[in-house]
Amino acid sequence: MQVIPAIDLENGRSRIVYWPGAGAGIGTPTDRPDRIAERFVALGAPVVHVVDFDGARSGAPVNLAAIGAIASKVAVPLQVAGGVDGPDEIRLAFAAGATRVVLGMGIVDRPEDLRACLEVAGDWLAVGLDPRPDRLATFPWRRSGPPPTLDAVVSELVGQGVARFVLSHGGAEPDGQRTSSLVRSYDADFLVAGGVHDLDGLRRVRDTGVAGVILGEALLSGAIDYPAALEAAA
Repeated sequence: MQVIPAIDLENGRSRIVYWPGAGAGIGTPTDRPDRIAERFVALGAPVVHVVDFDGARSGAPVNLAAIGAIASKVAVPLQVAGGVDGPDEIRLAFAAGATRVVLGMGIVDRPEDLRACLEVAGDWLAVGLDPRPDRLATFPWRRSGPPPTLDAVVSELVGQGVARFVLSHGGAEPDGQRTSSLVRSYDADFLVAGGVHDLDGLRRVRDTGVAGVILGEALLSGAIDYPAALEAAA
């Protein structure tokens, strides 16, 4: 299982200061996304996940300069989420240096837009889903009838050509049984984001069979040591 560090961008900076030595009072803190990415790649990160918070609010990529700065410093795939919900926005992200993009859950109800996005991004496209039943039930779906189940959404997207999903849980611990069922049922890569706060939680996610786990604050704050996370994920 890959352990993918995440950097949340706001006004060109990391929303969370990276200081893994805070507990011991050692090292130098930084909020520069490029330096944070460099550090994790030096430790073995196979991918860097970037969330453009300003882009998510505005509906189009905003932190393109910061994305470009990261891309210029690391030689691993750069996966960008936030404000990339259409083909034009994907092109902007790619031009800045992104190599992968994550669409929001609203794309499920826009099949024509999804096809256009797949034409641009192909296998480098993922769809972000919140798998929690209450979130699925209250999401503002455009379709008529009852809210779709997670299985129905994934099945529909896989049938349209989506081969990668990011399952975001907020601060809630991922449902291992539900996640394992998805991994077994669909020919797609599943990444888990959110809800992993320690190495035991990381091991539980690993045991579901997902392709990767995305860790943000837990890594940046030093709550989880990255080399230890790589060992636990093996």
